[in-house]
Amino acid sequence: MKKLLFALCIATISNQTFACTGIVLHSRDGATITGRTIDWARAETNNIYIVVPRGYEMQSLLPDGTQNGIKFTTKYGYVALGAERPEFAIDGTNETGLNIGLFYFPDYGEYQKYDEAMRDITLSDMQVVSWILGTFSSIDEIQENINNVRIVGVEPGASTTHWRITEPNGRVAVLEIINGIPTFHNDEIGAIANSPSFDWQHTNLNNYVNLKSGTADSWKLGPDTLKSFSGGTGLLGLPGDFSSPSRFVRAAFFSNMTIEQPDGPNTISQAFHILNNFDVPFGTAFAPGKEPVKMPSATQWTIASDLKNKVIYYHTMYNRTIRKIDMNTIDFATVPFQFSPLDDVKTETIIPVQIGQ
Repeated sequence: MKKLLFALCIATISNQTFACTGIVLHSRDGATITGRTIDWARAETNNIYIVVPRGYEMQSLLPDGTQNGIKFTTKYGYVALGAERPEFAIDGTNETGLNIGLFYFPDYGEYQKYDEAMRDITLSDMQVVSWILGTFSSIDEIQENINNVRIVGVEPGASTTHWRITEPNGRVAVLEIINGIPTFHNDEIGAIANSPSFDWQHTNLNNYVNLKSGTADSWKLGPDTLKSFSGGTGLLGLPGDFSSPSRFVRAAFFSNMTIEQPDGPNTISQAFHILNNFDVPFGTAFAPGKEPVKMPSATQWTIASDLKNKVIYYHTMYNRTIRKIDMNTIDFATVPFQFSPLDDVKTETIIPVQIGQ
């Protein structure tokens, strides 16, 4: 029965129309903000936040449905948003300010094959976020230790994943496992999506060399003077569909063209405005009449994290009121391990406007 429930949980997460997009912003006072959407269109997941104390022992799930993989005890406490099970942290920040997010990476990644004889160092792909948040405080530490574990797909046949890792000082790396080999890419653009690989996405940006912020200049074409119908025509040709390459291009341009804000809270607001551009309307994910479920959006939740001030903000497809978790109010030495739904009530917060008579 335990194996069956495990398989059902994994299938709920793994077999999705998945279209997550991430950005990184910086404020004038040195705050680094990570933001991303989480998009599952085929089923509504059990979306939760997770609080993990220091000294909490975890053990990895394995492809055979047992929980007999690598054991690790958290050196750092952390807060993450996840899905289905508290082991499956998707995006979180630990008490040092290190942030990591999981993004699906179908068809281009390849993990090492599961070897039962090496289960003691085997780590589920769905628990990499938990392992890194609980164990490390820097990208250098992760790079030094990544080959001490064997990351495997916890569900055979499911998509591979890749991960964005961000330090509070603004350094960003993307971890991809291709042909069984962990590879780190420095990310100075501050954008991530899904497939193809991170280096391909960067090369693809050259196809949009003509794009710029502002309004395109007028010019003469024979007897006609071509001029802009409106502002913003410097971005004519920016792809607007929801494919991964198009979302990466939009994320790269929007995050680098945004106006720098004075501090973390203002940059958080800016991040949510940018991420609004990546909400996936549910009707675009399937052909007409083929929708398997009814949800308000294919974008189930959106998160933005202030790594300097250690505050996590999110809203969901049911309630776009922004909620926050202030990690400074948590004593990670004494707080109990816990998890709770992202939404107490799945309804939009609507505040009536009182009109004076």
